[in-house]
Amino acid sequence: MNKNTICIWYDTQAVEAAHFYAATFPDSHVGMVHHSPLDNPGNKAGDVLMVEFTVCGIPCIGLNGGPKFPHSEAFSFQIATEDQEETDRYWNAIVGNGGAESECGWCKDKWGINWQITPRVLIDAMKQGGDVARRAFEAMIDMQKLDVAVIEAAVKG
Repeated sequence: MNKNTICIWYDTQAVEAAHFYAATFPDSHVGMVHHSPLDNPGNKAGDVLMVEFTVCGIPCIGLNGGPKFPHSEAFSFQIATEDQEETDRYWNAIVGNGGAESECGWCKDKWGINWQITPRVLIDAMKQGGDVARRAFEAMIDMQKLDVAVIEAAVKG
């Protein structure tokens, strides 16, 4: 087991979510599925309790814990994209699979997990700081899915 693993609480759909992530993102896969050894507040004995999976190389555990703790934007995966095609592919996969659009490159999958689909041009502009970061941020702030060409134009001034 890894020293640090992200644990994500699901109602009952951790395995379904893990398979979706593995099919959508590179360097992602589903590992072991563990069943509850006994009845507990979120599961009956034998139900799927948790699933080990990796998203873009990040080790995770999906815990089927019941509806007690809903997700919020306080946690998100940020996926850096190289171009508009990759941005569109991930955004459309999440939103098109029962998810929802949000602001500034954020979207939410159908299980309530938040994703930032962020082109590297924006990340690089923010690292530069100053007027370049300001222009890129101003271009991005009113978007839902990010438009790489608009951000690139803003960076150039």
